[in-house]
Amino acid sequence: MTQIEMARKGVLTDEMRSVAMSEGKDPDEIMSHVAQGLIAIPANRNLKKPQIKGVGKDLSIKVNANIGSSSDQVDLDMELSKLKASVEAGADTVMDLSTGGDIRWIRKRITEATPIPLGTVPIYQAAVQTTKDDRGIIHMDPDDIFDVIEQQAREGVDFVTVHCGITTLALERLRAQGRITDIVSRGGAFLATWMLYNKEENPLYTQFDRLLDIAYEHDVTLSLGDSLRPGCLADATDHAQIEELIVLGQLTKRAWDHDVQVMIEGPGHVPLNQVEMNIQLQKRLCHGAPFYVLGPLVTDIASGHDHIACAIGGAVAGMAGADFLCYVTPAEHLALPGVEDVREGVIASKIAAHAADLARGNKLAWEKDLAMAHARKTLDWDQQIALSLDSRKARAYRDNSKPKSEEEACTMCGPFCAIKIVREYFNDSEASGCA
Repeated sequence: MTQIEMARKGVLTDEMRSVAMSEGKDPDEIMSHVAQGLIAIPANRNLKKPQIKGVGKDLSIKVNANIGSSSDQVDLDMELSKLKASVEAGADTVMDLSTGGDIRWIRKRITEATPIPLGTVPIYQAAVQTTKDDRGIIHMDPDDIFDVIEQQAREGVDFVTVHCGITTLALERLRAQGRITDIVSRGGAFLATWMLYNKEENPLYTQFDRLLDIAYEHDVTLSLGDSLRPGCLADATDHAQIEELIVLGQLTKRAWDHDVQVMIEGPGHVPLNQVEMNIQLQKRLCHGAPFYVLGPLVTDIASGHDHIACAIGGAVAGMAGADFLCYVTPAEHLALPGVEDVREGVIASKIAAHAADLARGNKLAWEKDLAMAHARKTLDWDQQIALSLDSRKARAYRDNSKPKSEEEACTMCGPFCAIKIVREYFNDSEASGCA
């Protein structure tokens, strides 16, 4: 049985208990929300990962890191280093988006090395395979896609992005309204090209029950992809995006009826004043299913710093109810990210997620910030560094800028440290009996 099926039968699984323990929640509450589809626990039954993560209602906001090769850069050691950097920086999940080299072998090695849930976009592998055998994407057979999904499910992938919501009607809406960036989703572009060339409906939509059978057999969580997510602010919240979201809401209910766990993917590039509305739309149209957002990026001109644009949008999205943030690195729109880009991207999204958790009143998040406040009050530098979301960078700043005389203080304030001055004043006042 799947996690959602067991929850509906009143069976409290080890995975549900693990999520409850890590989140400081009542296990029965977790089970209830899993049963309703409001929490997803990506945990393929064929290969259990050491760390179990829950995504959804009343849980801390999770962060995903994307890694993977490209046709220009194929380096397994580099991808494993990115994986390590992601985990060390605090990523909750990782997705292998490889499109270059022997991608099945790369995924196998990443799967073996990751302690956290692993996601993929199966159509990438199907597209690469058909390109290598000279058929090309437009001549891909639907069986090519489903065979890859089943293969990846068997091999232990915990969640898969599947672009089921891009339909002929959605493409008609896209054409009718016009867009600046058209389709920026690779998976969406693959399917749109196939659909237009073959004059057929999306096979992931028409054969959705076939997909549900695979997901059910292996308890793979379906992450229903946003093929028509906006690629620039001017395209945000348009007819095509909303049409796809309506379809994803319909498919969500079908998945739940089949005892399959679901997450919904969301935009993309969204102006800051539309972020909250986008979250509310998704939650309404998709019946409260966990929402997984890319960013969102709140400006199109932050090249080289898109992780910051992503963190701004992610914080607002999380505060509005998003459950899962997909990181963006400084290399976004420019190049395949390196190890340090991956690390910076994870940290930026972790800051966004934590800020939103605080705004949502998450008890564990507030405990961490209160601990930091006490460490700063006592000038406990080791504790301040340990509590930081980026302890490595915090330690480097402290070690590389040692105070010359006032060791308790930092080199910014030195003997004029406000906390130290006031503390000494209060101590002198108490010693002299002054109130």
